[in-house]
Amino acid sequence: MSNIPTQCENLKEQVETVLQLLQQEPSLRSEDITSVQTSLEKVVSPQFEIVFAGAFSAGKSMLINALLERELLYSAEGHATGTECRIEYAPLDQERVVLTFLSEVEIREQASFLCEKLGFQTAANINQTEIIDLLRQGCNAIIQQEGGESKSERAKQGKALILLLDGYEANRQHIHTMKNATYSMEQFNFSNLKEAAGYARRGSNSSVLKRIEYYCNHPLLEDGNVIIDTPGIDAPVEKDAQLTYAKIQHPDTSAVVCVLKPAAAGDMTKEETELLEIMRDNGGIRDRIFYTFNRIDETWYNTQLKQRLDDLISKEFRDAPRVYKTSGLLGFYGSQIKHTNISDRFGLDSVFADTVKSSNGREETPQFINEFNRYCANSGKLSSSHFRISVNSYETPNENYVRILAEQGTPLINQLIQDSGIEEFRTAITKYLVEEKRPQLFENLADDLEDVCIKIKKHYQTEYIKLDSQPREIEGMKAQELQRLNQQLQQVSKEFGQHITEEVNLIINNSCNTFEADFRQLQGRMIRRLDELLNTFSVADAYQRSTRSHPRNSTAPLLAILVEAFYYLANELEDILSECCQQLVNNLFRQLIEKIRKSEYYRQLYRLLGNDGGIEEQVKATAKTVSVILDNAASAECDRFVRESPRFYDEGTFSIYQFRQTLLQTSQSYDSQSMVEAEPAIRQLLKLDFEPKVSQTVCKSLRQTINTILKRQLLAMAQEQEDNILQQYSQARAYLEQTLQQEAQDKILSNQRLLNVVKEKIEGYNTAVSHINNCLQSMQLYDHLLPVISNEDFQQILADSGTEGNS
Repeated sequence: MSNIPTQCENLKEQVETVLQLLQQEPSLRSEDITSVQTSLEKVVSPQFEIVFAGAFSAGKSMLINALLERELLYSAEGHATGTECRIEYAPLDQERVVLTFLSEVEIREQASFLCEKLGFQTAANINQTEIIDLLRQGCNAIIQQEGGESKSERAKQGKALILLLDGYEANRQHIHTMKNATYSMEQFNFSNLKEAAGYARRGSNSSVLKRIEYYCNHPLLEDGNVIIDTPGIDAPVEKDAQLTYAKIQHPDTSAVVCVLKPAAAGDMTKEETELLEIMRDNGGIRDRIFYTFNRIDETWYNTQLKQRLDDLISKEFRDAPRVYKTSGLLGFYGSQIKHTNISDRFGLDSVFADTVKSSNGREETPQFINEFNRYCANSGKLSSSHFRISVNSYETPNENYVRILAEQGTPLINQLIQDSGIEEFRTAITKYLVEEKRPQLFENLADDLEDVCIKIKKHYQTEYIKLDSQPREIEGMKAQELQRLNQQLQQVSKEFGQHITEEVNLIINNSCNTFEADFRQLQGRMIRRLDELLNTFSVADAYQRSTRSHPRNSTAPLLAILVEAFYYLANELEDILSECCQQLVNNLFRQLIEKIRKSEYYRQLYRLLGNDGGIEEQVKATAKTVSVILDNAASAECDRFVRESPRFYDEGTFSIYQFRQTLLQTSQSYDSQSMVEAEPAIRQLLKLDFEPKVSQTVCKSLRQTINTILKRQLLAMAQEQEDNILQQYSQARAYLEQTLQQEAQDKILSNQRLLNVVKEKIEGYNTAVSHINNCLQSMQLYDHLLPVISNEDFQQILADSGTEGNS
C-alpha cells in the first residue's frame, strides 16, 4: 500500500524487534506469534487483495464489472471457464492487459471431461478437424433438444464445449503444448485496454485463457487494492475449483467478496457452506468479508424465494457487519445505458451491438433487455404515481425497451440502478477501502501485538526486580546464601527421595525399558537352560548315582531315577537363576547410580558439601543387600522344583499316562539296559513336570518377589539417605564458607551484568514500542497504543509488594 505515514516507514523493523525480544526469553518462546506476523504482513504489503469467490453463474464477474463501471470481465449465464482474472491499478496512459493461455494438455483435459459429461463416445482429439466438427454437431443437437443453450445443465455443458473448441481453433498459434504461454496486448496489436478486454471477454477466447491480468485506471484500485475474480467453487473441472479454495486460504488474500446464489436458488449449496468455513479459518481475512446475495431481482417475482432469503440472512448472517443484496446485471448495464440516448436506441446499437446481431437478419434480445422489461412490468418496485409504464405484447422486447426509455428517461434508469443495490454495495466497499481499510489493518496489528507486549513487560519487570533486590555487597550475599543453605539441603533431600520413588514405580509398573529387557533375558535363559538340561539328561548317570547310594543292591527302580533327576534339574536351575538375578541387580543399580550422577540435585549436593553426601555408598550397600535377599529367594524358589507338581499323578492326565507307559517299559528286566532304553520316555516325563513349574516361576511368582524386594529395600534406603542429607547442615555450612567469598563476588558481578542486560532489553523494547505508538497515533488509533515500561511501573510494583509483606 502506498502513502503510508512517515511515522510508519520503519514499522516492520520495529515490530520484528519486539518479536525478537520475545524469542530471546526461553520462558516466552512458546508464545504463538502467527497472528502478529500475519497482521504485520497485511500492514506493510504493497497490495491488498480482494478475492471475489462463489459458484459459477453467481454473478461474480458481472458484479466486478458493475463495481468498476467497465465491461472488463467475461460474464455469461451458466458455467464459464476456469479463468482467474486479476485487476490492478495503472495510470490512465499505462492501461494494459496481459493474457496467459491454457496449455494444449489442459484444453484436451477439459474437452475430454465435457465429452464424458455429455455422453459422447468420440475421443476428444482437438487437433482433428473432422472430430471437432462432429463434436460441434453433437453439442448443437443437445442445445436444440434442450430448448436453448441456457435451459439446462446439459445444454450449458454443450455450449461450454463449443466455446472451448472454437477458442482453441481461433488461438491455436498462441497455445503451447505443455506450458502456459503469456502475451502482452501489444503482441496482439491491441492499442488500448478496451480492445484487449473485448478480445478477452469474447466467449471462445475466454474459454482458453488461464489467467487475465488487467491494469486499469480506477480510484477503487488505488492504494494497492487488487481485485481477483476466481473460477466457480462448483467448477466442472475439479482442479479449477481447487484454485479458488487455494486462493481463499492463501496468506496474500486480505478480503473476500463472497457472492452467494440463494437469492436465485433458494438455499445455500454444500460448496457455498464449505467456502464460508474455509474463509473463517484464514487469519489473514478475519472479518473482512462482504457477503453479497446477487441476482436479488429473482426474489422480486417469487415471494417464496424472497421469504427463504430473508430467513437465511436473519438466521445465518445476522451478526455479519457487511451483507448486501445486488443485481449485478441490472446495476452494471443500468450504469452503461445512462450514457446513451434515443439516437443509438439506448445502447442497442452501441453497448449491446455485438449481442443484438444475428445471422438470420433478425435482432436478438440481450439478457438485460428481457430483465429490464420484466422489471418494468412485474417487479413491483416502480411507483405508479411516478412511472406509468406498459409492456406491450404486440411489440418486440427491443421495441418495448426503446419506447419505455424514450418515455421515462433518466429517472427510470436511476431507479433501476438504486433497486439493483449496486450503488449501496459500491459505496460500502469504496468507503471501506478508502477510509476504513488502513486504520483497521493497523488496529488489528496493535491488538495482536498488545498481548505480546504485555507478556514481555511483565517478564522484564519480574526479572529486573528479582535482580535488583539481590545483595550488592559480599557480606550481604554470603549471609543470604547461608540463610538459604538449609532450604537447599531440604530440596536436595526431597528430590533424591522423589527420584528413587519414581524409579521404583517404573520398575513395578513394567515401565523401565532397560529393566524389562534384563528380566526378559533372565526368563529366556531359564527356559533355554531347562531345555538344555532335559536334552542332555543321562539316565545311565542317574542309575549309577542311585546304585552307589545303595551298595547292597544291584538294581534301581524308576522312582529312584526320577528322584536323582529331580534333584539334578532343581540344583542346576538354581545355579542359573542365581546367576541371572545377580546380573539383573548389578545392571539395575549401575544404571541407577548413573542416573543419580546426572541429576541436578546430585550436582547441587556437590556444590553444598563437596561430596555426594554418601549417596553412592548407600546405593551400593543396598545393591549388596538386595543381591543376598534375591539369591535366597531364588534358592527357595528352585528348591520347590524337587517336589512333583500337585496334579502330576492325577487320573486322566497325560503325565500319569506317560508315567505308566514308562514304568511298563522299564520293568521288562532288572538290569540297567531297560532303564537306559527308556531314556526318551523319562525325559518326556520330566519335561511334563518341570516346564509348568519353571514357567510359573519366571512368568509370575519371581517377578512379584523381585518387585517386593526392590520396593522395600530402595524406599527404605531413600528415607534413610534423605535424613542423612538433612543432618549434614554443619558440614555444608563449613564447606560453603570456604568457597562463598569468591562465589559471592562472582554472583554479585553476574547479577549486575544480568541487570544491565535487562535494562538494555527494556530500552530496546521501549524504543521499538515508542516508534510503533507514533505510527498508531498518526493513524489516530489512540485507544490501541502499546504499553511501555517506565520507572513508575517498578515503583508501583515495589510498593505493592511492600504492602503485601506488611499485611
